[in-house]
Amino acid sequence: MRTVASWSGGKESCLACYKAISEGFEISYLLNFASKDGRCMSHGIDSKLIHAQSQALEIPIIQREVTPDTYEREFKIAMRELKQKGTDGAIFGDIQDISLHEGWVDRVCSELDVKPIKPLWSRDPKHILTDFIDEGFEAVVVMVKADLLSEEWLGRKVDRSFVSDLLKLESKVHLCGELGEYHTFVFDGPLFKRRLEILDSKKIARNGYWFLDISKYKISGK
Repeated sequence: MRTVASWSGGKESCLACYKAISEGFEISYLLNFASKDGRCMSHGIDSKLIHAQSQALEIPIIQREVTPDTYEREFKIAMRELKQKGTDGAIFGDIQDISLHEGWVDRVCSELDVKPIKPLWSRDPKHILTDFIDEGFEAVVVMVKADLLSEEWLGRKVDRSFVSDLLKLESKVHLCGELGEYHTFVFDGPLFKRRLEILDSKKIARNGYWFLDISKYKISGK
């Protein structure tokens, strides 16, 4: 089955793609949404970085400009266009239902007559993190909620030490950041034909969040 991956650039969307491929699905496109300021809706990173990931993965990307109010409409438009190209399934990195969005994936896919593929659904968050690390993926933290995590978390690599420190905060922070406590950016791993190298970045505080603004990077061989 040819599929499209709902792509945020972070660890769950990447691991979900990897698992889906191992189950025999073919990923024809990545689908990503950005706001008018050129930042990704989900992670707040520069949309150019998503295009860089696409190049490193060698999977073409479709990126659309949306607002919170137009997201579903634009998602459906993009999926209908992809269906005309032979895409019958969509891969999501969702782990669980989130408040106010319960059943969104299944409802929208049903309306589009598209198969929803959720390889990480209902899996233990700790196992997802350790699986991501053990499979050889590499990612850094690019956004945190300032009232939950300090700016020192920005730029941290997702590794065993990272998981250990998160476990100490499990009472107030979902281990995978499922409620937006933190977001990540994947720069290498078994899906990548080439790797991304982050060359320069700075930390920015905005609207109750800390962001790692990656201003310089390059795509290199492995």
